[in-house]
Amino acid sequence: MAGPKGSALRRSGPALLVLLVLFAGHAQAQTAPDLSGVWAPYRAGRGGDPKLNPPPPSPIVLKPLYAKPYEARRAAEDEATKRGEPLGTAAVQCVPYGFPRMMAVALYPAEIIQGPAQITIITEAFSEVRRVYMNQPQQPIDEVPPGYYGHSVGKWDGDTLVVDTVGIKESVLGYQNTPHSSQVRITERIRLVTPDMLHDQITVDDPVVLEKPFTYTLAYRRMPDYKMVEFVCENNREYLDEKGAVKMKLRER
Repeated sequence: MAGPKGSALRRSGPALLVLLVLFAGHAQAQTAPDLSGVWAPYRAGRGGDPKLNPPPPSPIVLKPLYAKPYEARRAAEDEATKRGEPLGTAAVQCVPYGFPRMMAVALYPAEIIQGPAQITIITEAFSEVRRVYMNQPQQPIDEVPPGYYGHSVGKWDGDTLVVDTVGIKESVLGYQNTPHSSQVRITERIRLVTPDMLHDQITVDDPVVLEKPFTYTLAYRRMPDYKMVEFVCENNREYLDEKGAVKMKLRER
């Protein structure tokens, strides 16, 4: 027969559990590093600190059905560049880069706004926006409406932000313009290498297009005094000709 103390413990059990969960969440929020701020792509080059440089990417191995057109496209791009007529990209037509290419557009920076329930990433190029919903289960991949940025959920693994993204539309090209299917899943591991250096390790897994997943890492340096500027694509000067080359519209005389 349970005494008064045992009965009191049973009655307080649910409330105690809630308090423990809240305490764990608060402790995680206290220990998670602050990624907030503006970050610019880091190009180390010769003489750079090897500790700050990202590791080399793993090889991209496409399945035969996708490898042949991909290599043909790359060969056409090389030939067009040699002729001085580089083939245009979707950006020429003011189409967003989408994820993951938006994470490294030339030297344009990105801003991270960190909150307990959501982490928002805004790139200066095209003012593209990603939203990472924290500590939520990922939706089934076939139930996510395809979009330029997909659906991202995140959690902290120690000092590393782990982000899982699905639902990227197939017209959005990936790293090095690789194709992907509706089944693509992208996992990021984002962490501070130093207080002012950030690495974003990106692993792409697509059982339809890839023979095996591949991984590459982007590096960023903090820009403490930089203020993001407006970037609106309002292109009325360039167009793509029938061969896909970028041409300039000339004023009629």
